[in-house]
Amino acid sequence: MRYRTLGSSDLEVSEISLGSWLTYSGGVEADQTRGCTEAAFDAGINFFDTANVYGRGAAETAWGEILSKHPRDTYILATKVFGQMSDTDSGLSAEQISKQIDASLTRLQTDYVDLYQAHRFDASVPIEETVEAFQKVVEQGKARYLGFSEWTPEQIQAAIDIAGPDLFVSSQPQYSMLWQAPEAEVFPLCEANGISQIVWSPLAQGVLSGKYKPGQPIPEGSRFASETMGVSKDRLITEPILEAVQRLVPIAEGAGISLPTMALAWVLRRSELASAITGASRPEQVHANVAASGVTLTPDVLAAIDEALGDVAVKGPELAPNAQTGVKHR
Repeated sequence: MRYRTLGSSDLEVSEISLGSWLTYSGGVEADQTRGCTEAAFDAGINFFDTANVYGRGAAETAWGEILSKHPRDTYILATKVFGQMSDTDSGLSAEQISKQIDASLTRLQTDYVDLYQAHRFDASVPIEETVEAFQKVVEQGKARYLGFSEWTPEQIQAAIDIAGPDLFVSSQPQYSMLWQAPEAEVFPLCEANGISQIVWSPLAQGVLSGKYKPGQPIPEGSRFASETMGVSKDRLITEPILEAVQRLVPIAEGAGISLPTMALAWVLRRSELASAITGASRPEQVHANVAASGVTLTPDVLAAIDEALGDVAVKGPELAPNAQTGVKHR
């Protein structure tokens, strides 16, 4: 496993990290979560990413029980705040950030998280209030560093203008061969301010595994066969996309690697990335994902990938799911 520095922090995170979204969605039982987490440690993964909203605390609770069996200095833990935790609890007000960090730490059975992230931007709250509340979390020792997920360039710049480029060390956008939108504006703005990318859905929710075939039924037991797990199904399960993915298969075979390995290596080719967040329901999937660390794709392979994708990849600035535009000031 190779490691990269997370932004301007002193954290060295594994190129492949483990996320707990599958726990939230009901796709992974407790024993599976434990097996995948232990497999991650065995494979050299030291970076674990979750969120309070995943199962309204269920994912954090599961990892709190599992990770507490490991020395705290052997892993880097990230969680997020923003999502709907109750009828009255959501967003990035000072009150919510203060309340939710304490609840997350209790569930995670730890005194601090290494990275505390705004899960989305809250355009209903003055950004000054949100920034000050996050800074207070760090001052209190409850988080070492701060990050954000799916903020627009305007929102990122507004926060930097208030608190400087050292406020955040990470950005967590969706990024894959099929969703290249962050390359246009988010990547360069963050790089100029010492902010690393830790990307989610690098395998496009499993589509880049190649298991979904054009003209064939969705495989039983797969993510898109589930009503609760199959978000973005209408966008990703289309004939043009599935045909393009099948054109990628022989390219991976020619390079002597699997399609998922090629897809993960493709996102890791960018120096702006610190880590690619992967999900897993079985330990063997964890080890398969880790195989991408250190893989370098040749210029010929990269060119062949571009040709195979054609025009199905989302490029240029585009909002991710549940992202908001605009900035409110005091």
